[in-house]
Amino acid sequence: MTTSFLLSSGVLDPVGSAARGPVISAFLIFICLCLLWVFTLASPDERPDRLYTADRSLSPVFNGFALAGEYITVVTLFTASGAIALFGYDGFASAVDSVIALGVLLLLARKIRDSGHYTLGGLFSLRASGQGPRTAAAVVTLVIAVPLLVVQLRAAGISAALLIGMSSDTAQVACTILMGCLVACFAAVADLRGTSFVQVVKVPVTLVTLAVVTLLALRDFSWSPADLLSAAVERSAAPDGYLSRGLWVHTAGLGPLNTISDHIVVILGMAMMPHLILRVAASRDGESARRSTSIAVGLTGVFYLLLITTGFAAAAVVGGETIGAVDANGQAAPILLASGILDHGSTARVALITVVACVAFLAVLTTVTSVTFTAAVSLTHDVLARTKRPLTETGQVWTVRTVVAVLCVGGVTLSASVHRYPVEFLVAFSLGVAATCVFPVLVYSFFWPAFNHRGLVWAVYGGLMLCTVLTLFSPTVSGTEYALWPDLAFDWYPFHSPGLVSVPAAFLLGWLGTRKSPAEAGRRSPRARAKV
Repeated sequence: MTTSFLLSSGVLDPVGSAARGPVISAFLIFICLCLLWVFTLASPDERPDRLYTADRSLSPVFNGFALAGEYITVVTLFTASGAIALFGYDGFASAVDSVIALGVLLLLARKIRDSGHYTLGGLFSLRASGQGPRTAAAVVTLVIAVPLLVVQLRAAGISAALLIGMSSDTAQVACTILMGCLVACFAAVADLRGTSFVQVVKVPVTLVTLAVVTLLALRDFSWSPADLLSAAVERSAAPDGYLSRGLWVHTAGLGPLNTISDHIVVILGMAMMPHLILRVAASRDGESARRSTSIAVGLTGVFYLLLITTGFAAAAVVGGETIGAVDANGQAAPILLASGILDHGSTARVALITVVACVAFLAVLTTVTSVTFTAAVSLTHDVLARTKRPLTETGQVWTVRTVVAVLCVGGVTLSASVHRYPVEFLVAFSLGVAATCVFPVLVYSFFWPAFNHRGLVWAVYGGLMLCTVLTLFSPTVSGTEYALWPDLAFDWYPFHSPGLVSVPAAFLLGWLGTRKSPAEAGRRSPRARAKV
């Protein structure tokens, strides 16, 4: 059975008129304090290494908390909990995949740090000399970053509009632009150390908030998790299939191979995000990188456990149909839950909604900043600084700031332009590119001494082309009710995400490209021979 919801005019003001004024006032004060704090954290140092990696001086515990903070995004907070509230088991399985992804990153953390590089361009050049690998890495980084910016800013706009009690398209677009401008101010002055402090603060604040919301929901069910889960099933839109696979409209009817493809993309894609690789590479040494990632695994596990409980609590307290009536993807679930577990008019309710709003803003602030900052560092360090007229250190810093501003403006513009369209498929595309174009190259670079320039180019550009084509002709773009163009039908690729085909194909292309004739092997550069 498939489940679909449309935006309606039913439940559009979860905060309520009485609480709206205090919530907005407190939220604006919090935003001002955050921006003031960010500007105080901005480093006046003009050295690129300090800007990019904080001189690799972050302690394992501190960096572990910051790495866990990278996983707390507005999409995971709202969309993941909403998916659990609406679709039960399918949303739960996606959350579990996100924790496993950090396990994959843990396996490669030491090698990433020991390589001495902090951008994909540096890692791609381990077995291949020349500018080609660095350019390919910058292309991949931008292709991953831009869709994430669009989706994150769109989710932020929807959430902010709900909090002020205005859910029209115009209000959501206005909130998207406003949130984007605020984040751009942060990103334009941020460096790795400054964003790390905000990431570290975000982790305990988010965990405590989710724990409080969960405990308040459990209180309504006599502190019985079993009763809460039973209520979630009963109040879902499809009680018979809520705890079974296939309720989520994006997976229903596509078979188990589609589920496998989604698991591959989420696990490998989330592990290979460029901003996470930059975070790991900024560790003091290989052992610190492993310790930081291990700490992040534990914290992220707690976060997703609370997030899963929050999703079920939202279904139990609010009801699946009510959540779906506000937003088809359930992004309003945490807000509706926070507004529904306490009495209207109470000070505690206003405080709880305000805290949820502040957590959402922190998630947007840090995620968009990390993604844009990493993309700007990659483009500057791997491409712009290596032209015929290399940039000075001061020039690199100014270039990074400029690229960050351009990316933020572009992300806000795109997000506002496509606001009325279902663009959630961009997340699957971004994760698919990371899983296809980054994971095979890093595995070959770390574990196969013969891997070379041609193999890398084949794997990266071949994988990118496959991801683009398979996504374009998938059910997420045409032929289904949730597609970008539901009235058209050119979805000959049967799966929701490209991973089942693109990831093995990238490994194969990397292997085929590396097979050289003896003459070609003899022309390998001295640097490449030394690496072997």
